[in-house]
Amino acid sequence: MELENLKKAIKILKDSEDFAQLVPEVRTNLVMARKNAKKIEDVAGFPGRITTAHNKVIVCMDPEFGASSHMARMVLNILKYDSQKRSAINLRYDPLVIKICKKLGLLVSSYDRNQEPEDISIIEGGTIPWGVKESIKKLGQVPDVIYHKGAWGKEPIICLLAPDAVEAARTADCIARLYKTINI
Repeated sequence: MELENLKKAIKILKDSEDFAQLVPEVRTNLVMARKNAKKIEDVAGFPGRITTAHNKVIVCMDPEFGASSHMARMVLNILKYDSQKRSAINLRYDPLVIKICKKLGLLVSSYDRNQEPEDISIIEGGTIPWGVKESIKKLGQVPDVIYHKGAWGKEPIICLLAPDAVEAARTADCIARLYKTINI
């Protein structure tokens, strides 16, 4: 079910005339977790990530379980607070994208990587659990969007959360269309 959902979702992004502008330098991944996921192997994503060429979305391979560690850790940590948000996609950070998310009625929160305790920052993969917890604490509930403005050597990123990959892709495409319109 998750792999089929991801295949439908990537078609939405490939067909989008606007989504490519929101792909960050670190590239994008779109993931979806199994129900009751506990480990990275329970989360499917795209090997090699999602990239762009000539303003079009490109994927190298079909989705598979265990293909993404970073975005998988994001979803696994969100699932600890909300079992309905099984999918995530990362987008390029731009304050305008944050404004669009808020205008769409999405719940938005953030964390400051510069405030991350040193004992957490030295642990590989420690930032995401801390960032998720900080974002939820700041908003008082689980957000639909979590972002950070980067830190030394770390690209700023927006992470859009959704119940499934198709909804994440549709929302990301909607944000991209509005972003293009406002940015013209």
